[in-house]
Amino acid sequence: MQRSVLAIIAFTFVGLLSACQAAATEADCSRLEVLCVGLVTDAGGVDDRSFNQSAWEGVKTAEQNFPGAIVNSIETEDATDYGNNIALFADKGYDVIVTVGFAYGQVTIEAAQKYPNVKFIGIDQFQAPGQELPNLSGVIFPEDQAGFLAGALAAQVSQSGKIAAVFGADLVPQVVAFKEGYEAGAKYIRPDIEVISTFHPGGFEAAFTDPEWGAATARQALDQGADVVFAAAGRTGNGALIETAGQAGAFCIGVDTDQWETLPEARPCLVSSAIKLIAPSIEALIRQAQAGAFSGGNTFGAVGLAPFHDFESKLNADIKTQLAEVDRGLKEGTISIKE
Repeated sequence: MQRSVLAIIAFTFVGLLSACQAAATEADCSRLEVLCVGLVTDAGGVDDRSFNQSAWEGVKTAEQNFPGAIVNSIETEDATDYGNNIALFADKGYDVIVTVGFAYGQVTIEAAQKYPNVKFIGIDQFQAPGQELPNLSGVIFPEDQAGFLAGALAAQVSQSGKIAAVFGADLVPQVVAFKEGYEAGAKYIRPDIEVISTFHPGGFEAAFTDPEWGAATARQALDQGADVVFAAAGRTGNGALIETAGQAGAFCIGVDTDQWETLPEARPCLVSSAIKLIAPSIEALIRQAQAGAFSGGNTFGAVGLAPFHDFESKLNADIKTQLAEVDRGLKEGTISIKE
């Protein structure tokens, strides 16, 4: 009996040792049976609790969906490193590379042309008709619709008749779309409402990594009488939301992901978030890549409002009904954002 127990222990130990030895590493990415997925972020980094983090969560689903998959990320600090960071993954044999943000558009196209066997997913990167690449899927969202919903919500909860928004760089079309939608949505509900919208004056890197400016801009708007602040500016926006959370009676609206989950400091004011379903879009495309069904071109992601959480009981039925009607009108095309 004792020898049998020892044999079982020895067998188990050998099995565990073999499993450890067989575990794939990044050095195995060139092997067909090993799935490797890399994420190259913009300046915000994977822990920006907003845009990049949503993309990282999508990439990490590969670990659950495909046991043994390897996922890694590279945080870009300078735009001149975009191409080099993508190459770090591609040259190691990664199967799927995700790049995040409008600023990556051209460099992702160039990488997809250079590495035709790698599948690329470009978040917020539109490919012009007739110029689509078979190994690049650009995931785009109707940010104007998400902004419209945020504006409609802001107009309904505002008591002062004055609301605000803090945005990243106006160099980014998606940010401009959020602004246009937010203002249109607010005026759709209350034509006489006053909207204070402010873009960050910096470039791609600074505009989304400046929480101090975001906080100061939100404070200025609050001091001018605004009682709702929408923020669409990565870490910069986080600063605006946290600042608003310190203002009694004020509301704030997050962006990209449900920031109730990612930015608890903003919960005192966070009535909802204008979300882009980034993670599910990435997960679906990784599955397609593994199934051999990946197709290039543009993929259209969904948008909406996140749950109201602690504010669920504070928003009356009329507000929720009207938001549902607005959402339906946007999807059906019966509500026009641009006049």
